[in-house]
Amino acid sequence: MKYLCLVYSDEEKLHSLPDSPEDSECQAYAESVAGSGRMLAAEALEPVSSATTVRMRGGKVTITDGPFAETKEQLAGFYLLDAGNLDEALEMASGIPAARVGSVEVRPVRQLQV
Repeated sequence: MKYLCLVYSDEEKLHSLPDSPEDSECQAYAESVAGSGRMLAAEALEPVSSATTVRMRGGKVTITDGPFAETKEQLAGFYLLDAGNLDEALEMASGIPAARVGSVEVRPVRQLQV
């Protein structure tokens, strides 16, 4: 089953906290999971200041700069993993280095019939 691990952090503090992961540690984690054959995709995102939000209300499109909602933590990246069950996905997510200074939301991916 596919699980999406959404990595959230305060991008202003991400690299300045004592437990902040180094890029090399993140790369090593990604290579380890990829080597197991269970990583389907992974990407880091540009800063939240580069985000654009699209809304459709009453047939009218509005486009605004920035994220949909202001929060203390921003979406920093994601891992798309193949795991046997939620417990296995949670175990894999607990190894994501950025979880030490932010959070990782783990969600099953719903298969669409297309």
